[in-house]
Amino acid sequence: MDIDDVNAVAVLGAGTMGHGIAEVAALAGFDVALRDVEEEFVQSGYERIEWSLDKLAEKDRLTDEEAAAALDRVTPLVDLEAAVGDADVVIEAVPERMEVKRDVYADLSAHAPDRTIFASNTSSLSITALAAETDRPERFCGMHFFNPPVRMDLVEVVAGDETNEETLELIEDLADAMGKTPIRVEKDSPGFVVNRVLVPLINEAAWMVHEGEATVAEVDSTTKYRMGLPMGLFELTDQVGLDVGAAVLEHMHDELGDAFEPCPLLEDRVEAGDLGRKTGAGVYDYEDGEGAQIPPDEGREDVERRLVAVMANNVAGLVGGGVADPDAIDRALKLGAGFPDGPVRMADEAALADLVAVLDERREATGAARYEVEPTLRELAESGEGFRGADAGADAGTAADGTDEGWDYEALTVEREDGVGTITLDRPHRLNAITMELVDEFEDALDRLVEDDRTRAVLLTAAGDRAFSVGADAQSTAGAIGSTVELTELSKRGQEVFGRMEECPLPVVAAVDGFCLGGGMEVVTCADLRVASRRSEFGQTEFDLGLMPGWGATQRLQRIVGAGRAKEIIFTADRYDAETMYEYGFVNEVVDADEIEAVARDLARDLAAGPPIPTRLTKRAMLRGWDDLDAGLEIESQSFGHLAATDDLMEGISAFMGDREPEFEGE
Repeated sequence: MDIDDVNAVAVLGAGTMGHGIAEVAALAGFDVALRDVEEEFVQSGYERIEWSLDKLAEKDRLTDEEAAAALDRVTPLVDLEAAVGDADVVIEAVPERMEVKRDVYADLSAHAPDRTIFASNTSSLSITALAAETDRPERFCGMHFFNPPVRMDLVEVVAGDETNEETLELIEDLADAMGKTPIRVEKDSPGFVVNRVLVPLINEAAWMVHEGEATVAEVDSTTKYRMGLPMGLFELTDQVGLDVGAAVLEHMHDELGDAFEPCPLLEDRVEAGDLGRKTGAGVYDYEDGEGAQIPPDEGREDVERRLVAVMANNVAGLVGGGVADPDAIDRALKLGAGFPDGPVRMADEAALADLVAVLDERREATGAARYEVEPTLRELAESGEGFRGADAGADAGTAADGTDEGWDYEALTVEREDGVGTITLDRPHRLNAITMELVDEFEDALDRLVEDDRTRAVLLTAAGDRAFSVGADAQSTAGAIGSTVELTELSKRGQEVFGRMEECPLPVVAAVDGFCLGGGMEVVTCADLRVASRRSEFGQTEFDLGLMPGWGATQRLQRIVGAGRAKEIIFTADRYDAETMYEYGFVNEVVDADEIEAVARDLARDLAAGPPIPTRLTKRAMLRGWDDLDAGLEIESQSFGHLAATDDLMEGISAFMGDREPEFEGE
C-alpha cells in the first residue's frame, strides 16, 4: 500500500488528541471515522472539531466551504467494527494506559481488514509492546502528534522492533499529506525524541530548585530569556500538566534506570493534586496568585550551562543508541517544543568538552546517576568535534541550477533560480520571529546575492503557512529591555540591515502569507513590491507593548500609504486584512493563499528579466528624491543620459524593432 491507496482513516479516541488528529486528517481530504466508547464522548469530540473549523474560517485560514467539506468528511461512531471495517489506516489515541490500549488492540485486530496499518499516538509507551498486542506487528508503528495537532507541525514516526520499512514510509507520507513534518525515530526508546530531551531537562530544573541551588524564577528566567525557549521550563510543565510529565519520567526511570530518577518536587506536587493550569495550581499558582510571572533579568549563566550539559548528554544517548540522527533531533525539538535552535546546535556552540566537564564535576560532587556522561558525548568531546563533525553547524546548500553556493544559515534558507534569489525566513516553529542571528544572516545573504551577477531580483518569503513574521523574537531580544544603549543599537541594526533592500540595486518582492506584524511588517515595508494572500494580517503592533516601530516604519510607511494612514496604523496598533492594505496602497496584489508562491515568483522572474542598469538607477533616483526632489531629479537626468552608452539600450531598441523579447545582460 502507498499513500495514493489511503482514502479512509479511523481515529480511535475523541479526546483532546483524537479529535485534533481527526480534524487534521479531514482537512487533508481523507474520510475520517472518529470513534469513542460512549456517544457523549464522540459527540463532544465532533463538536470540538466543528468549533475549531469555524474558528479557522473566521480567521480566513479556510473558506466556509472548505470548513464545511472537512466536517462532512468526519463520521462520529461508537461501534468499533463500523469505524474500522473499511479503514486503510487506524490511528489510536486512547488514554496513555497500557491496559486500555491492550483492550483496544484486541478488538481492533478482529475487525480491521488485513491491509490496514495500525499507528499509535502514544507519547511514551513502547511501540514494540503495543505492536505485540496486535496480529500485525510488522505493520504497526508510532505516529506521535503534538498538542494541538491542528497547529503543531511535528509528527514523530516511531519504529517498533518488527515494523517494516513500507509501514514507516507510508505513515511518513500520511503525515506529509496532512501538512505535517514527519521525523523518523529509528528505534523504539522511551520518550522517543522530544520527550527524551525535554522531560529530563524539566527534571533537572526541578532538582535544582529542590536542592536549593536555584529558584523557580531563576530557572525560568534562564530558560526563557537566556536560552530563548518559548516558555520557562516550569511554566511549560504547568501548561502540559505535572501528571503528564511525571508519568513520562516514571516510564523512563523504569526502562532506562536511575539517571531518570524523578525529582521529589514533581512527585510531591502531583500527589497533592497540584497538576498545573488545569487544577489552578502547579509550580505556579493560577487561582490566588499571578501565575507564571517570569522576570527577564534573573537568568544565570551557571544554570544555563548545567541545563545545556544535561540536554547534550541526553542527545548523545539518542545518537549513540541509534534512535535518531542529529539533524532529526534538532528539527524535532524546534518543531515540537519551539526551541529557537536545536539542542544539537546549542550543545555544539557551548563546546562539548566544557559540557562534559560540568557533568563530571556534578557526578563527583553528588554521585547522581543523571550526571554520568554518555560514552558518545565523551568521545565527541575528546575528538574535538561536535555532533555534526569538524564543521559542526554547517549546512551548505546548493542552488537550483546546481551551483554550490555554500549557504550556511540556521534561520534562513536561500536558493537562486532563473535569476531570482529567494530568501526565506525559516523559523516557522516560532512564527518566523526575528532574532539578531537572523538579522546577521539576512545581511550576509542579501550582500552575497547582490554581489552575484547571476542574481537579477530578490524574492522574500517565509516558511510555514501561519505567519510571514510576527516581529522581533521576544525571548532573544529581552536582554535589551531596560537598557537605553542596547535598545537603541537593536533599532539601528535592524534599520541598517533591512534598509539594504531599499538601497540595493536589485528589485525586491515580498510574498506575505499569514501574520505580518511589528518588525515583520517593517521588513516587508523595505521591499519594492508586496504580494499578499487574502488571509494575511498586517499591523504595527508595537504600541500594545509600550514600544514604537524601531526598524524604519515611522519613515517608510508614510511614504507608501501617506502620513495619515501611517499614523492610523501605528497609533491604533490594529490589525488590517490584505484587502484593506491593498486599498491603502501598501500591498500591490492580493491573491488566494494557494497562489501566493507562484504569483510572487512569477513577478520576481519578470523583474529579473528587466534591464538591470535602469532598475538600479531608478531605485537610486527614487530613494534620493524622497529626501530632496531637486537632487532626485538631477540623478534621474544624469542616469537617463548614462543609459545612452549601454549595450542594454541597444538590445531593448533592437528587440522592440524586431518584435521579440529583449535579453538584457546588464552591460
